Amino acid sequence: MGYGATSMWAPLRRVLLKRVEDAFVSPEVLARESPHYGYLGCPDYDEARRQYDRFESLMARHVSHLEFLPADNRVGLDSLYTHDIVKVTAAGAILLAPSKVLRQAEPEAARPVLDALDIPIQGTLANDARMEGGDVVWLDAGRVALGRGYRTNDEGIRQFRTLAGEAAADAIVVPLPHAEGPAACLHLMSVLSIVDRNLAVVYSRYLPVFFRQWLVSRGYTLVEVPDGEYETLGTNVLALGPRLVVMLEGHPITQAALNDAGAKVLTYAGSEISYKGTGGPTCLTAPLWRQE
Repeated sequence: MGYGATSMWAPLRRVLLKRVEDAFVSPEVLARESPHYGYLGCPDYDEARRQYDRFESLMARHVSHLEFLPADNRVGLDSLYTHDIVKVTAAGAILLAPSKVLRQAEPEAARPVLDALDIPIQGTLANDARMEGGDVVWLDAGRVALGRGYRTNDEGIRQFRTLAGEAAADAIVVPLPHAEGPAACLHLMSVLSIVDRNLAVVYSRYLPVFFRQWLVSRGYTLVEVPDGEYETLGTNVLALGPRLVVMLEGHPITQAALNDAGAKVLTYAGSEISYKGTGGPTCLTAPLWRQE
């Protein structure tokens, strides 16, 4: 079976997930730990399981191979959001290094799962490097945009580029704003989702001028997310294939703009699994193979 996912929009064939019961564990653990993780309220455990079951069913209808991380006492609630711990190129997996202290054991916890899936480990970010997967946005062959903010530092970018090799031969480093501060979850993918070779969902207020101009100069149509919908993760849009996208329900303006751009939009209820943990559909999924 294949691996390698250096596109944001090519058809998604294999993805790494983690179920609610294996990340949240129990209502008691969720109630005790969610304040420490900075959640916007404690998710309702039973509703979270129902929402995730429906999200998983949606994924299964469109992605041929779903892989799962197991329960692991080395990690916590945020392990539900598999995207931030690993990136997979044609040469194998790069284990990242989350800045959020409570997440720093997650990449190594995923190693045996990747081994069992016959995905070689290309390398691991080490020492002072910090990088989370939400700051890596593949643009086209050999070109990647890397968010530089509170979750990804210069050393993380340097080590990632070295490990990724040709897949990151041309890197555009995109400075992120202070915004709500270091405790908030702000990645490059919080303000930009590429959903086709020339279509992007953006929150322009937080995009540097040079990078927004770069996207426009390359022919991207920009779907602009309004302030209110940005606050509820409207910019976080997962492409299952070109212009076939998944987003959290409750974003009618952004959804209509995507429809007008020729995209088919699938939605899911995610108040407990996405909004309260500030992790939309891209965060819930770590692409292992996109078939270009």
